[in-house]
Amino acid sequence: MLDDTIKTQLKAYLERLQRPIELVASLDDSDRSVEMRTMLDEIGALSERVAVRHDGADARRPSFTVGCPGDTARIRFAGLPMGHEFTSLVLALLQTGGHPPKVEKSVIEQIQALTGEFHFETFISLSCHNCPDVVQALNLMAVLNPGIRHDMIDGALFRAEVDERRIMAVPTVFLNGQPFGQGRMSLEEIITKLDTGAAAREAEKISAKETFDVLVVGGGPAGASAAIYAARKGLRTGVVAERFGGQVLETQAIENFISVKETDGQKLAAGLEQHVRDYGVDIMNLQQAKSLTVRDNGLAEIHLAGGGVLKSRSVVISTGARWCEMNVPGEKEYRGHGVAYCPHCDGPLFKGKRVAVVGGGNSGVEAAIDLAGVVGHVTLLVRSKLRADAVLCERLAELPNVEVITGVQIEEVTGDHGKVNGLVYSDRADGEKHRIDVAGVFVQIGLLPNTDWLKGTLTLSKNGEIEIDAKGQTSLPGVFAAGDCTTVPFKQIVIAIGEGAKASLAAFDHLIRLPAATA
Repeated sequence: MLDDTIKTQLKAYLERLQRPIELVASLDDSDRSVEMRTMLDEIGALSERVAVRHDGADARRPSFTVGCPGDTARIRFAGLPMGHEFTSLVLALLQTGGHPPKVEKSVIEQIQALTGEFHFETFISLSCHNCPDVVQALNLMAVLNPGIRHDMIDGALFRAEVDERRIMAVPTVFLNGQPFGQGRMSLEEIITKLDTGAAAREAEKISAKETFDVLVVGGGPAGASAAIYAARKGLRTGVVAERFGGQVLETQAIENFISVKETDGQKLAAGLEQHVRDYGVDIMNLQQAKSLTVRDNGLAEIHLAGGGVLKSRSVVISTGARWCEMNVPGEKEYRGHGVAYCPHCDGPLFKGKRVAVVGGGNSGVEAAIDLAGVVGHVTLLVRSKLRADAVLCERLAELPNVEVITGVQIEEVTGDHGKVNGLVYSDRADGEKHRIDVAGVFVQIGLLPNTDWLKGTLTLSKNGEIEIDAKGQTSLPGVFAAGDCTTVPFKQIVIAIGEGAKASLAAFDHLIRLPAATA
């Protein structure tokens, strides 16, 4: 089941166990149960501190729990945690066995202080690159707090339950049987939803911070680059972001770095965050900017949605962009129930079914190509004509289960019993309406800048982008901007990183030219 390389690595990890752990499997006569038994026995053979039993009584089979002998196990894997989830299994083994987690002490204390009974269930796809973060966060919480339990459930293996609960996007999390959240969630986000007083305490803590030299708003590639270049100049630097990494966290293969064929979005985001932290930058996650004010003394104030206020001598705005929506009837109603935006995460839930992809750029064509290997049939709907790179269009043309329809206007997403069942479009040439039967609609029609909070404060383009000059300067002195939220041409990750560095250097140049009394 596990190859020799993985066994060698896992054996080294298991040497870090500080106390015995026990794996208890609930099995049936299926092939997956045979695989699970084999995997668990192989893990048990790697360490004398790991005991394995096959007499579990869980209703979901195959499944297994991770716990300590004599204690009630609080972590369960329903299905084989392979692929992206193998790391989740390794961490569950280590943390249950007493290996300290790489989490700040304050976060650990916050988890331990939670009161009540919390039973989480997370439906995942083994190909989803967002799911492991959620699984690992909830597993850790279960390790640290005896009132918390967590089940990871492979949606592809437990199809009947997926259909019964109408799950059409991953990760989907239930708490005590009720919907809790959907999509990528960090440990801090989950804690904040459970700890009602956390937001107010954090706002007070934020408002008490000293004035920054450079405050970066947004933690994507542009923001990370800006923070690094500011900190390298010796400036007191802060980053305030909804989530560090931004949309890169949802990008599986980044192919525009010329030094490598491709890189994974999560790995890039993790590397950027570590580099930023190496310089002692103050990272404030889970914070949304609400407004910007520049006082008469030149100090900028960023007011946050949570109530906190940050002050800085200069600001770099790098709030990026979000997926465009079709804004047609049915899109919001069926979001997460057939309307999806990430083919990598949600594609496996539509295995063997017919789906539609909307969008003829690189993202749309890449989505159609990826989905074609998973679903039964893909219909790619394009407003005018394909605009993707030639190499992608050539790959698309070779796929037998993909149909391309050009010159369309999307009219409506239809559904029945809470799930998508079709898509209505009109022909832009003659206006005639058509309907196709699909179980899912993947929207890939570009990006919208996250600049709504700046309307009336900075000069924005007709498309809502922040207008900047060659150095990233906005219409307000001391306020700079970078990346996909600006008028910079070509929305590419590699370009955003360069723009962040440029804006940060411009902020530094601005600061050194201020009068001594101001500086």
